[in-house]
Amino acid sequence: MTRNKILSLEDMAAFAESQRAEKKTVVHCHGVFDLLHIGHIKHLEEARRLGDVLVVTITPDKLVNKGPHRPVFTEQLRAEALAALCCVDAVAINRTPTAVEAIHLIKPGYYVKGDAKEAGPRDHTDAINDEEAAVQAVGGRLHLTDTETFSATSLINRYTDVFSPEARLYFEQFRAKYSEEDLLAWFGRIKPLRVLTIGETIIDEYNFCDVMNKANKDPILAAKYLYGERYLGGILAVGNHLSEFCAQITCLTALGANEEELTFIRGGLAENIDLQFIRKHDSPTIIKRRYVEDYLSSKLIEIDIMNDDPLTPEDEATFLARLDELIPQHDLVIVTDYGHGLLTDRAIQRICDKAPFLALNVQVNPGNYGFNLVSRYPRADYVVIAEPEARLEMKKKQMDIEEIVPTLASQLGCKYFLLTRGQKGTMGYSAVSGNSYTPVFSSKVVDRIGAGDACLALTAPCAALGAPTDVLGFIGNVAGAAACAVIGNKSYLDHVSVFRNVSSLMR
Repeated sequence: MTRNKILSLEDMAAFAESQRAEKKTVVHCHGVFDLLHIGHIKHLEEARRLGDVLVVTITPDKLVNKGPHRPVFTEQLRAEALAALCCVDAVAINRTPTAVEAIHLIKPGYYVKGDAKEAGPRDHTDAINDEEAAVQAVGGRLHLTDTETFSATSLINRYTDVFSPEARLYFEQFRAKYSEEDLLAWFGRIKPLRVLTIGETIIDEYNFCDVMNKANKDPILAAKYLYGERYLGGILAVGNHLSEFCAQITCLTALGANEEELTFIRGGLAENIDLQFIRKHDSPTIIKRRYVEDYLSSKLIEIDIMNDDPLTPEDEATFLARLDELIPQHDLVIVTDYGHGLLTDRAIQRICDKAPFLALNVQVNPGNYGFNLVSRYPRADYVVIAEPEARLEMKKKQMDIEEIVPTLASQLGCKYFLLTRGQKGTMGYSAVSGNSYTPVFSSKVVDRIGAGDACLALTAPCAALGAPTDVLGFIGNVAGAAACAVIGNKSYLDHVSVFRNVSSLMR
Protein backbone atom coordinates (compact mmCIF):
# COMPACT_ATOMS: atom_id res chain seq x y z
CA MET A 1 0.00 0.00 0.00
CA THR A 2 2.83 2.40 0.84
CA ARG A 3 4.43 2.15 -2.62
CA ASN A 4 1.03 2.38 -4.32
CA LYS A 5 0.52 5.79 -2.71
CA ILE A 6 3.62 7.25 -4.44
CA LEU A 7 2.51 8.84 -7.72
CA SER A 8 3.84 11.09 -10.42
CA LEU A 9 2.59 14.68 -10.36
CA GLU A 10 0.37 13.97 -13.36
CA ASP A 11 -1.14 10.88 -11.70
CA MET A 12 -1.66 12.85 -8.50
CA ALA A 13 -3.51 15.51 -10.50
CA ALA A 14 -5.73 12.81 -12.02
CA PHE A 15 -6.32 11.30 -8.57
CA ALA A 16 -7.33 14.69 -7.17
CA GLU A 17 -9.69 15.24 -10.10
CA SER A 18 -11.38 11.89 -9.47
CA GLN A 19 -11.87 12.78 -5.79
CA ARG A 20 -13.41 16.14 -6.66
CA ALA A 21 -15.78 14.36 -9.06
CA GLU A 22 -17.03 12.48 -5.99
CA LYS A 23 -17.60 15.82 -4.19
CA LYS A 24 -14.63 15.25 -1.89
CA THR A 25 -12.39 18.06 -0.62
CA VAL A 26 -8.71 17.67 -1.54
CA VAL A 27 -6.11 19.05 0.88
CA HIS A 28 -2.51 19.61 -0.25
CA CYS A 29 0.67 19.89 1.87
CA HIS A 30 4.19 20.50 0.56
CA GLY A 31 7.66 20.43 2.10
CA VAL A 32 11.00 18.68 2.41
CA PHE A 33 10.10 16.29 5.29
CA ASP A 34 13.76 15.26 5.57
CA LEU A 35 13.35 13.81 9.06
CA LEU A 36 9.73 12.88 9.67
CA HIS A 37 8.90 13.77 13.29
CA ILE A 38 5.93 14.25 15.60
CA GLY A 39 5.52 17.89 14.57
CA HIS A 40 5.12 16.84 10.93
CA ILE A 41 2.61 14.17 11.89
CA LYS A 42 0.47 16.60 13.89
CA HIS A 43 0.65 19.11 11.02
CA LEU A 44 -0.48 16.48 8.48
CA GLU A 45 -3.25 15.17 10.72
CA GLU A 46 -4.60 18.70 11.21
CA ALA A 47 -4.48 19.23 7.45
CA ARG A 48 -6.32 15.96 6.84
CA ARG A 49 -9.17 17.09 9.11
CA LEU A 50 -9.86 20.01 6.74
CA GLY A 51 -11.06 17.68 4.00
CA ASP A 52 -11.58 14.18 2.74
CA VAL A 53 -8.27 13.47 0.95
CA LEU A 54 -4.70 14.56 1.81
CA VAL A 55 -2.01 14.68 -0.87
CA VAL A 56 1.60 15.64 -0.15
CA THR A 57 4.30 16.85 -2.52
CA ILE A 58 7.97 16.86 -1.49
CA THR A 59 10.97 18.85 -2.66
CA PRO A 60 13.29 16.75 -4.88
CA ASP A 61 16.83 16.07 -3.66
CA LYS A 62 18.46 18.42 -6.17
CA LEU A 63 16.36 21.37 -4.98
CA VAL A 64 16.61 20.88 -1.22
CA ASN A 65 18.18 24.09 0.02
CA LYS A 66 18.78 23.56 3.73
CA GLY A 67 22.55 23.36 3.93
CA PRO A 68 25.42 21.49 2.28
CA HIS A 69 24.66 18.32 4.31
CA ARG A 70 21.02 18.03 3.24
CA PRO A 71 18.91 16.14 2.46
CA VAL A 72 19.87 13.35 4.81
CA PHE A 73 17.26 11.03 3.29
CA THR A 74 16.70 10.66 -0.45
CA GLU A 75 13.47 11.76 -2.10
CA GLN A 76 12.36 8.15 -2.49
CA LEU A 77 12.86 7.38 1.21
CA ARG A 78 11.11 10.61 2.23
CA ALA A 79 8.20 9.74 -0.05
CA GLU A 80 7.93 6.24 1.43
CA ALA A 81 7.95 7.59 5.00
CA LEU A 82 5.06 9.94 4.22
CA ALA A 83 3.14 7.30 2.30
CA ALA A 84 3.31 5.02 5.35
CA LEU A 85 1.14 7.47 7.33
CA CYS A 86 -2.55 6.55 7.38
CA CYS A 87 -3.57 10.23 7.16
CA VAL A 88 -1.77 10.63 3.80
CA ASP A 89 -3.57 9.40 0.69
CA ALA A 90 -0.94 10.14 -1.99
CA VAL A 91 2.64 11.44 -2.28
CA ALA A 92 4.47 12.91 -5.27
CA ILE A 93 7.97 14.26 -5.81
CA ASN A 94 7.82 17.85 -6.99
CA ARG A 95 9.77 19.26 -9.96
CA THR A 96 10.26 22.88 -8.89
CA PRO A 97 11.50 24.68 -5.75
CA THR A 98 8.01 25.88 -4.77
CA ALA A 99 4.58 24.22 -4.86
CA VAL A 100 3.11 26.66 -7.41
CA GLU A 101 3.21 24.24 -10.36
CA ALA A 102 1.87 21.38 -8.24
CA ILE A 103 -0.99 23.55 -6.93
CA HIS A 104 -2.05 24.41 -10.48
CA LEU A 105 -2.04 20.70 -11.37
CA ILE A 106 -3.72 19.39 -8.21
CA LYS A 107 -6.21 22.26 -7.69
CA PRO A 108 -6.69 21.59 -3.95
CA GLY A 109 -9.54 22.94 -1.88
CA TYR A 110 -6.97 23.77 0.83
CA TYR A 111 -3.22 24.32 0.60
CA VAL A 112 -1.79 23.89 4.11
CA LYS A 113 1.48 25.24 5.53
CA GLY A 114 2.86 25.49 9.05
CA ASP A 115 2.47 28.92 10.62
CA ALA A 116 5.70 30.97 10.65
CA LYS A 117 6.63 32.36 14.06
CA GLU A 118 9.01 35.01 12.77
CA ALA A 119 8.16 38.21 10.89
CA GLY A 120 9.32 38.82 7.33
CA PRO A 121 9.79 36.35 4.47
CA ARG A 122 9.36 32.66 5.27
CA ASP A 123 12.60 30.73 4.78
CA HIS A 124 14.16 33.87 3.22
CA THR A 125 11.76 33.85 0.25
CA ASP A 126 8.31 35.15 -0.60
CA ALA A 127 7.31 31.77 -2.07
CA ILE A 128 4.32 31.53 0.29
CA ASN A 129 2.81 34.59 -1.42
CA ASP A 130 3.13 32.93 -4.84
CA GLU A 131 1.66 29.70 -3.46
CA GLU A 132 -1.28 31.56 -1.89
CA ALA A 133 -1.96 33.30 -5.20
CA ALA A 134 -1.80 29.93 -6.98
CA VAL A 135 -4.28 28.22 -4.64
CA GLN A 136 -6.68 31.16 -4.86
CA ALA A 137 -6.42 31.04 -8.66
CA VAL A 138 -7.67 27.43 -8.64
CA GLY A 139 -10.52 28.22 -6.24
CA GLY A 140 -8.88 27.01 -3.04
CA ARG A 141 -7.69 28.57 0.22
CA LEU A 142 -4.42 28.81 2.12
CA HIS A 143 -4.60 27.43 5.66
CA LEU A 144 -1.81 27.80 8.27
CA THR A 145 -1.50 25.21 11.03
CA ASP A 146 0.06 25.90 14.41
CA THR A 147 1.07 22.39 15.38
CA GLU A 148 4.67 21.92 14.26
CA THR A 149 6.69 22.44 17.42
CA PHE A 150 9.85 20.56 16.47
CA SER A 151 12.56 21.55 14.00
CA ALA A 152 13.70 18.74 11.71
CA THR A 153 16.83 20.74 10.93
CA SER A 154 17.70 21.10 14.62
CA LEU A 155 17.09 17.40 15.25
CA ILE A 156 19.25 16.41 12.28
CA ASN A 157 22.07 18.76 13.22
CA ARG A 158 22.18 17.74 16.86
CA TYR A 159 21.20 14.07 16.99
CA THR A 160 22.28 12.42 13.73
CA ASP A 161 25.74 11.61 12.42
CA VAL A 162 25.70 13.95 9.38
CA PHE A 163 28.56 15.85 11.06
CA SER A 164 31.69 14.43 12.64
CA PRO A 165 32.07 14.67 16.45
CA GLU A 166 34.62 17.42 15.84
CA ALA A 167 32.17 19.40 13.70
CA ARG A 168 29.33 18.91 16.18
CA LEU A 169 31.51 20.31 18.97
CA TYR A 170 32.42 23.25 16.73
CA PHE A 171 28.75 24.05 16.02
CA GLU A 172 27.86 23.76 19.71
CA GLN A 173 30.52 26.33 20.59
CA PHE A 174 29.86 28.56 17.58
CA ARG A 175 26.08 28.68 18.23
CA ALA A 176 26.77 29.65 21.83
CA LYS A 177 28.78 32.64 20.59
CA TYR A 178 26.69 33.79 17.61
CA SER A 179 23.05 33.66 16.60
CA GLU A 180 21.59 33.18 13.13
CA GLU A 181 20.60 36.86 13.18
CA ASP A 182 24.19 37.91 14.02
CA LEU A 183 25.49 36.17 10.91
CA LEU A 184 22.73 37.26 8.53
CA ALA A 185 23.21 40.86 9.65
CA TRP A 186 26.60 40.97 7.92
CA PHE A 187 24.92 40.52 4.54
CA GLY A 188 22.81 43.59 5.13
CA ARG A 189 25.86 45.62 6.10
CA ILE A 190 27.86 44.76 2.97
CA LYS A 191 25.07 45.62 0.52
CA PRO A 192 26.06 49.31 0.04
CA LEU A 193 29.76 48.63 -0.54
CA ARG A 194 31.19 49.66 -3.90
CA VAL A 195 33.36 46.73 -5.00
CA LEU A 196 36.06 46.60 -7.67
CA THR A 197 37.18 43.12 -8.77
CA ILE A 198 40.44 42.75 -10.69
CA GLY A 199 41.87 39.66 -12.39
CA GLU A 200 41.95 37.42 -15.42
CA THR A 201 38.80 36.35 -17.21
CA ILE A 202 38.67 32.57 -17.68
CA ILE A 203 36.06 30.68 -19.65
CA ASP A 204 35.72 27.21 -18.17
CA GLU A 205 34.80 24.75 -20.90
CA TYR A 206 33.66 21.28 -19.85
CA ASN A 207 33.49 18.56 -22.49
CA PHE A 208 31.66 15.52 -21.17
CA CYS A 209 32.72 12.15 -22.56
CA ASP A 210 32.01 8.46 -22.36
CA VAL A 211 35.32 6.67 -21.79
CA MET A 212 35.57 3.66 -24.12
CA ASN A 213 38.93 1.97 -23.64
CA LYS A 214 42.63 2.26 -24.33
CA ALA A 215 43.38 2.90 -27.99
CA ASN A 216 44.50 -0.21 -29.91
CA LYS A 217 47.82 1.10 -31.22
CA ASP A 218 48.74 3.87 -28.78
CA PRO A 219 48.92 4.04 -24.98
CA ILE A 220 46.13 6.64 -24.79
CA LEU A 221 42.62 6.59 -23.39
CA ALA A 222 39.87 6.86 -25.98
CA ALA A 223 36.61 8.62 -25.18
CA LYS A 224 33.42 9.41 -27.05
CA TYR A 225 32.36 13.07 -26.93
CA LEU A 226 28.82 13.56 -25.56
CA TYR A 227 28.20 17.28 -25.00
CA GLY A 228 29.89 20.46 -23.85
CA GLU A 229 29.12 23.35 -21.51
CA ARG A 230 30.82 26.71 -20.91
CA TYR A 231 30.81 28.77 -17.74
CA LEU A 232 32.22 32.14 -16.75
CA GLY A 233 35.19 31.59 -14.46
CA GLY A 234 38.10 33.54 -13.08
CA ILE A 235 37.35 37.08 -11.92
CA LEU A 236 33.95 36.99 -13.64
CA ALA A 237 32.87 34.15 -11.33
CA VAL A 238 33.93 36.25 -8.33
CA GLY A 239 31.72 39.09 -9.57
CA ASN A 240 28.75 36.82 -10.23
CA HIS A 241 29.07 35.21 -6.79
CA LEU A 242 28.97 38.66 -5.21
CA SER A 243 26.26 40.16 -7.41
CA GLU A 244 23.30 39.33 -5.13
CA PHE A 245 25.06 40.63 -2.02
CA CYS A 246 26.57 43.96 -3.11
CA ALA A 247 24.63 46.43 -5.24
CA GLN A 248 27.52 48.01 -7.15
CA ILE A 249 30.28 45.87 -8.66
CA THR A 250 32.89 46.77 -11.27
CA CYS A 251 35.05 44.12 -12.95
CA LEU A 252 38.40 45.12 -14.48
CA THR A 253 39.95 42.40 -16.61
CA ALA A 254 41.66 41.60 -19.93
CA LEU A 255 40.06 39.91 -22.93
CA GLY A 256 41.16 38.68 -26.32
CA ALA A 257 40.01 40.04 -29.66
CA ASN A 258 37.21 37.50 -30.28
CA GLU A 259 33.89 39.35 -30.25
CA GLU A 260 31.95 36.10 -29.86
CA GLU A 261 33.65 35.57 -26.50
CA LEU A 262 32.68 39.09 -25.44
CA THR A 263 29.05 38.38 -26.38
CA PHE A 264 29.12 35.17 -24.33
CA ILE A 265 30.66 37.02 -21.38
CA ARG A 266 28.15 39.86 -21.39
CA GLY A 267 25.30 37.36 -21.60
CA GLY A 268 26.51 35.50 -18.52
CA LEU A 269 27.34 38.44 -16.26
CA ALA A 270 24.90 39.67 -13.64
CA GLU A 271 23.15 42.90 -14.57
CA ASN A 272 24.71 44.93 -11.74
CA ILE A 273 28.30 44.21 -12.86
CA ASP A 274 30.01 46.97 -14.84
CA LEU A 275 32.47 45.19 -17.15
CA GLN A 276 35.66 47.19 -17.78
CA PHE A 277 38.38 45.54 -19.85
CA ILE A 278 41.48 46.03 -21.91
CA ARG A 279 42.35 44.03 -25.00
CA LYS A 280 45.53 42.01 -24.51
CA HIS A 281 47.48 42.04 -27.77
CA ASP A 282 48.13 38.74 -29.57
CA SER A 283 46.15 36.87 -26.92
CA PRO A 284 42.89 34.96 -26.80
CA THR A 285 40.41 35.25 -23.99
CA ILE A 286 41.65 32.51 -21.66
CA ILE A 287 39.82 29.22 -22.08
CA LYS A 288 40.46 26.24 -19.80
CA ARG A 289 39.13 23.24 -21.67
CA ARG A 290 38.50 20.20 -19.52
CA TYR A 291 37.51 16.74 -20.71
CA VAL A 292 35.34 15.00 -18.14
CA GLU A 293 34.05 11.44 -17.84
CA ASP A 294 30.31 12.01 -17.71
CA TYR A 295 29.11 9.30 -15.31
CA LEU A 296 31.27 10.24 -12.30
CA SER A 297 32.34 13.73 -13.48
CA SER A 298 35.98 12.63 -13.27
CA LYS A 299 38.37 14.97 -15.08
CA LEU A 300 40.54 13.30 -17.73
CA ILE A 301 42.70 16.13 -19.04
CA GLU A 302 42.83 19.94 -19.19
CA ILE A 303 44.02 22.00 -22.15
CA ASP A 304 44.57 25.74 -21.59
CA ILE A 305 44.16 28.16 -24.48
CA MET A 306 45.99 31.33 -23.48
CA ASN A 307 48.98 33.61 -23.81
CA ASP A 308 50.42 33.95 -20.32
CA ASP A 309 53.13 36.44 -21.26
CA PRO A 310 53.09 39.71 -19.28
CA LEU A 311 51.27 42.69 -20.74
CA THR A 312 53.09 44.63 -23.42
CA PRO A 313 54.20 48.14 -22.36
CA GLU A 314 51.29 49.60 -24.33
CA ASP A 315 48.71 47.30 -22.74
CA GLU A 316 50.24 47.83 -19.31
CA ALA A 317 49.94 51.61 -19.66
CA THR A 318 46.27 51.24 -20.55
CA PHE A 319 45.70 48.91 -17.61
CA LEU A 320 47.46 51.24 -15.16
CA ALA A 321 45.35 54.15 -16.36
CA ARG A 322 42.19 52.12 -15.70
CA LEU A 323 43.44 51.30 -12.22
CA ASP A 324 44.10 54.98 -11.49
CA GLU A 325 40.60 55.83 -12.66
CA LEU A 326 38.61 53.06 -10.99
CA ILE A 327 40.24 52.34 -7.62
CA PRO A 328 39.33 55.73 -6.01
CA GLN A 329 35.66 55.13 -6.92
CA HIS A 330 35.38 52.00 -4.78
CA ASP A 331 35.38 50.99 -1.12
CA LEU A 332 36.83 47.53 -1.60
CA VAL A 333 39.23 46.03 -4.15
CA ILE A 334 39.21 42.25 -4.64
CA VAL A 335 42.12 40.79 -6.61
CA THR A 336 42.28 37.22 -7.83
CA ASP A 337 45.70 36.60 -9.36
CA TYR A 338 45.72 33.45 -11.49
CA GLY A 339 49.24 34.20 -12.73
CA HIS A 340 48.50 34.44 -16.44
CA GLY A 341 50.24 37.73 -17.18
CA LEU A 342 47.69 40.46 -16.40
CA LEU A 343 49.00 41.53 -13.01
CA THR A 344 52.49 42.88 -13.66
CA ASP A 345 54.80 44.17 -10.92
CA ARG A 346 53.82 47.77 -11.71
CA ALA A 347 50.12 46.93 -11.66
CA ILE A 348 50.51 45.16 -8.33
CA GLN A 349 52.32 48.14 -6.83
CA ARG A 350 49.65 50.52 -8.11
CA ILE A 351 46.87 48.41 -6.58
CA CYS A 352 48.68 48.09 -3.24
CA ASP A 353 49.34 51.83 -3.11
CA LYS A 354 45.80 52.93 -3.93
CA ALA A 355 43.30 50.31 -2.73
CA PRO A 356 41.35 51.50 0.36
CA PHE A 357 40.88 47.88 1.45
CA LEU A 358 42.61 45.11 -0.52
CA ALA A 359 41.34 41.52 -0.46
CA LEU A 360 43.66 39.13 -2.23
CA ASN A 361 43.78 35.60 -3.55
CA VAL A 362 46.88 34.36 -5.39
CA GLN A 363 46.70 30.95 -7.01
CA VAL A 364 49.32 28.44 -8.02
CA ASN A 365 48.40 26.33 -11.04
CA PRO A 366 50.25 24.15 -13.59
CA GLY A 367 51.05 27.19 -15.73
CA ASN A 368 52.77 29.23 -13.00
CA TYR A 369 53.90 26.73 -10.38
CA GLY A 370 56.52 28.26 -8.09
CA PHE A 371 56.39 31.66 -9.81
CA ASN A 372 53.07 33.21 -8.73
CA LEU A 373 53.43 33.65 -4.98
CA VAL A 374 51.50 35.90 -2.64
CA SER A 375 54.73 37.61 -1.57
CA ARG A 376 54.66 39.45 -4.91
CA TYR A 377 52.21 41.76 -3.15
CA PRO A 378 53.85 44.17 -0.66
CA ARG A 379 50.54 44.79 1.11
CA ALA A 380 47.07 43.34 1.57
CA ASP A 381 44.36 43.79 4.19
CA TYR A 382 42.76 40.37 3.75
CA VAL A 383 44.30 37.27 2.17
CA VAL A 384 42.61 34.01 1.22
CA ILE A 385 44.89 31.26 -0.09
CA ALA A 386 44.95 27.48 -0.11
CA GLU A 387 47.29 25.46 2.07
CA PRO A 388 49.53 24.27 -0.84
CA GLU A 389 50.14 27.92 -1.83
CA ALA A 390 50.98 28.82 1.76
CA ARG A 391 53.44 25.94 2.15
CA LEU A 392 55.06 26.82 -1.18
CA GLU A 393 55.39 30.43 -0.03
CA MET A 394 56.98 29.39 3.28
CA LYS A 395 59.23 26.83 1.52
CA LYS A 396 58.67 24.47 4.43
CA LYS A 397 56.69 21.39 3.51
CA GLN A 398 56.41 19.98 7.05
CA MET A 399 55.85 23.22 9.00
CA ASP A 400 52.98 23.06 11.49
CA ILE A 401 49.90 24.80 10.12
CA GLU A 402 49.47 26.61 13.45
CA GLU A 403 52.78 28.34 12.74
CA ILE A 404 52.31 28.92 9.00
CA VAL A 405 49.19 31.06 9.31
CA PRO A 406 50.41 33.73 11.78
CA THR A 407 53.90 33.77 10.26
CA LEU A 408 52.62 34.35 6.73
CA ALA A 409 50.03 36.89 7.91
CA SER A 410 52.75 38.84 9.70
CA GLN A 411 55.03 38.78 6.64
CA LEU A 412 52.21 40.11 4.46
CA GLY A 413 51.12 42.66 7.05
CA CYS A 414 47.44 41.73 6.59
CA LYS A 415 44.70 42.31 9.15
CA TYR A 416 42.81 39.13 8.30
CA PHE A 417 44.00 35.84 6.89
CA LEU A 418 42.02 32.77 5.81
CA LEU A 419 43.72 29.52 4.86
CA THR A 420 41.55 27.03 2.97
CA ARG A 421 42.44 23.36 3.57
CA GLY A 422 39.98 21.31 1.52
CA GLN A 423 38.44 18.52 3.60
CA LYS A 424 40.28 19.86 6.66
CA GLY A 425 38.23 23.06 6.69
CA THR A 426 39.72 26.54 7.09
CA MET A 427 42.10 28.29 9.46
CA GLY A 428 41.52 31.98 10.16
CA TYR A 429 43.89 34.43 11.79
CA SER A 430 44.08 38.00 12.97
CA ALA A 431 46.60 39.61 15.28
CA VAL A 432 43.76 40.49 17.67
CA SER A 433 41.97 37.14 17.92
CA GLY A 434 44.71 34.69 16.92
CA ASN A 435 43.87 31.43 15.15
CA SER A 436 40.34 30.20 14.56
CA TYR A 437 39.31 26.87 13.06
CA THR A 438 36.23 26.04 10.97
CA PRO A 439 35.53 22.44 9.88
CA VAL A 440 34.36 21.57 6.40
CA PHE A 441 30.58 21.76 5.93
CA SER A 442 30.20 20.02 2.58
CA SER A 443 29.28 16.35 2.41
CA LYS A 444 28.71 16.44 -1.36
CA VAL A 445 31.72 17.36 -3.49
CA VAL A 446 31.00 17.43 -7.21
CA ASP A 447 33.84 19.74 -8.28
CA ARG A 448 36.27 21.86 -6.26
CA ILE A 449 36.91 24.27 -9.14
CA GLY A 450 35.79 27.75 -8.06
CA ALA A 451 35.34 27.02 -4.35
CA GLY A 452 38.14 29.42 -3.39
CA ASP A 453 36.69 32.15 -5.59
CA ALA A 454 33.29 31.76 -3.92
CA CYS A 455 34.88 31.87 -0.47
CA LEU A 456 36.83 35.05 -1.30
CA ALA A 457 33.84 36.76 -2.92
CA LEU A 458 31.53 36.36 0.05
CA THR A 459 34.05 36.95 2.85
CA ALA A 460 36.00 39.91 1.42
CA PRO A 461 33.28 42.54 1.95
CA CYS A 462 32.62 41.15 5.44
CA ALA A 463 36.34 41.44 6.23
CA ALA A 464 36.32 45.01 4.92
CA LEU A 465 33.68 45.85 7.53
CA GLY A 466 35.59 44.12 10.35
CA ALA A 467 33.94 40.71 10.70
CA PRO A 468 35.81 38.41 13.13
CA THR A 469 37.87 35.66 11.54
CA ASP A 470 35.67 32.88 12.95
CA VAL A 471 32.68 34.52 11.22
CA LEU A 472 34.74 34.77 8.02
CA GLY A 473 35.57 31.07 8.32
CA PHE A 474 31.90 30.14 8.78
CA ILE A 475 30.67 32.29 5.86
CA GLY A 476 33.58 31.16 3.68
CA ASN A 477 32.82 27.50 4.30
CA VAL A 478 29.13 28.05 3.49
CA ALA A 479 30.17 29.63 0.18
CA GLY A 480 32.78 26.96 -0.56
CA ALA A 481 30.35 24.13 0.17
CA ALA A 482 27.79 25.62 -2.22
CA ALA A 483 30.42 25.95 -4.96
CA CYS A 484 31.61 22.36 -4.46
CA ALA A 485 28.09 21.05 -5.02
CA VAL A 486 28.01 22.02 -8.73
CA ILE A 487 30.23 21.29 -11.69
CA GLY A 488 32.67 24.14 -12.38
CA ASN A 489 30.96 27.54 -12.24
CA LYS A 490 27.68 26.26 -13.65
CA SER A 491 25.83 28.31 -11.04
CA TYR A 492 26.77 31.07 -8.62
CA LEU A 493 25.95 32.00 -5.06
CA ASP A 494 22.46 33.39 -4.52
CA HIS A 495 21.18 35.04 -1.38
CA VAL A 496 18.30 32.63 -0.79
CA SER A 497 20.56 29.56 -0.82
CA VAL A 498 23.21 31.20 1.35
CA PHE A 499 20.69 32.51 3.88
CA ARG A 500 18.94 29.13 4.07
CA ASN A 501 22.25 27.36 4.53
CA VAL A 502 23.26 29.72 7.32
CA SER A 503 19.88 29.26 8.99
CA SER A 504 20.06 25.49 8.68
CA LEU A 505 23.55 25.20 10.13
CA MET A 506 22.78 27.52 13.06
CA ARG A 507 19.78 25.51 14.36
